[in-house]
Amino acid sequence: MAVDIGIGKKSREAIAKSLSALLADTYSLYLKTHGFHWNVTGPMFNTLHLMFETQYNELWTAADIIAERIRALDVYAPGSYSQFGKLTSIDEETGVPDWKGMVQQLVDGHEACVRTARSTFKLADKADDQPTADLVTQRMEYHEKTAWMLRSLLK
Repeated sequence: MAVDIGIGKKSREAIAKSLSALLADTYSLYLKTHGFHWNVTGPMFNTLHLMFETQYNELWTAADIIAERIRALDVYAPGSYSQFGKLTSIDEETGVPDWKGMVQQLVDGHEACVRTARSTFKLADKADDQPTADLVTQRMEYHEKTAWMLRSLLK
């Protein structure tokens, strides 16, 4: 059955491709944040352990919302590590940095998500896709605020 939501197939596919990159960034940042939650040590342990838990829970929920928007555009969402690895702009961390290194990497990751969301917004706006524009606006707001809060820990 053909999809007729007022956005042409070519635009839906381009938006979904950009949303897939945002999904990959979100999932990659989720994994990194969860790993840091498990492995943080030092004088900021309790504060960061709890902060990272709040953040990874939010990222987990966001991944589902982004994937469902991709599906609403009638495109299949990526869902494997190999797909995410090809789509993400966030570097994987296989070691255990100190708490400051963790916080800096998370700042960088949230800023990367903002950039990806911003490029998705441009596509959505051009296609008159308000649901996607709203979704990515909310993601930009969350990631900008979280990056600011994390950045504040490093001063």
